[in-house]
Amino acid sequence: MTQISNREMATIRSIISIDTIPGADAIEVATVDGWKVVVKKSEYNVGDVVIYCEIDSFIPHSIAPFLTKAGQYPREYEGIEGQPLRTVKLRGQLSQGLILPMSCLTNYGADLEIGDDVSATLGIIKYEPPIAAHLSGLVKGAFPSSIPKTDEERIQNLTARWDDLQTYSYEVTEKLEGSSCTIAIVNGEFMVCSRNLNLKEDEHNTFWKAARNLDIENKLRILNLDNIAIQGELVGEGIEGNIYEIKGHMFYVYNFYSVTDGRYTNPNNRAKMCNELGLNHVPVIKLMFNPGILSINDMINLADGQSVVNPKKLREGLVYKRVDGQEHFKTISNKYLLKHST
Repeated sequence: MTQISNREMATIRSIISIDTIPGADAIEVATVDGWKVVVKKSEYNVGDVVIYCEIDSFIPHSIAPFLTKAGQYPREYEGIEGQPLRTVKLRGQLSQGLILPMSCLTNYGADLEIGDDVSATLGIIKYEPPIAAHLSGLVKGAFPSSIPKTDEERIQNLTARWDDLQTYSYEVTEKLEGSSCTIAIVNGEFMVCSRNLNLKEDEHNTFWKAARNLDIENKLRILNLDNIAIQGELVGEGIEGNIYEIKGHMFYVYNFYSVTDGRYTNPNNRAKMCNELGLNHVPVIKLMFNPGILSINDMINLADGQSVVNPKKLREGLVYKRVDGQEHFKTISNKYLLKHST
């Protein structure tokens, strides 16, 4: 399944259009691939090569001091002073990310090309809210290298491939707001992992408690399922504000990965395996969907809606998985992002 293992937070891109914002004299909106970013009027032109920083980036204060409001101090994250980027609305215009001039890279050579990742060069990292103690647990080791981490690409970064991606059919599932969990048996060893780490068994750790309560190890061994990873979202009390208002915790499966074959299970087989193991599958919105002539903006708009888990709440977005199981991407609801931006 095609996916990126490490999210590129700052990349070299070009501005494809600049449009006015009704009623705004000092700002306008620039489009970079599928992203809309508010910029100062006349600061950039169509065709300019720029540095685009994606939402969820943590931007060092030394690069963009203007992100810190006057009279306030920058935040500190991972020993760096700066600010995280969130989805905002300015004069009614949605703005996602930050555009920086190439002059920020004048000391790093002139051999950079469109698409190059300059996150490390600029000290820009992904911002992730602090993890509660009951989730962080005791570290056993790094996330197993034989299993891909869960991180679908956002559709806004797929403009160059969209004509091709439109021709395939996809399973559409709800993207849940929780904490990613991978439960696996690899060469006979049972393991429970957070998004980035392999965790020691601990009766106080929420991931391990969920795995034991669901009796996943015994079920996998009874079915003689070695070298298989189950990936899903853990939601409920103490996780991301428990936006679904769940009592206790629920584990929703979105992937089965064969370590032996190096492939994800297709949607039909994934559903069958959930039934065999007595596990919840993430809510399926459509079993078969073809984008047809829909644009990327159309697809983003489809992400808005109510959650299946709790219909009184906005859903975070949608995940599209090709029916052969070998490619996927996500769309995040802008309504959800604006409501939960901090």
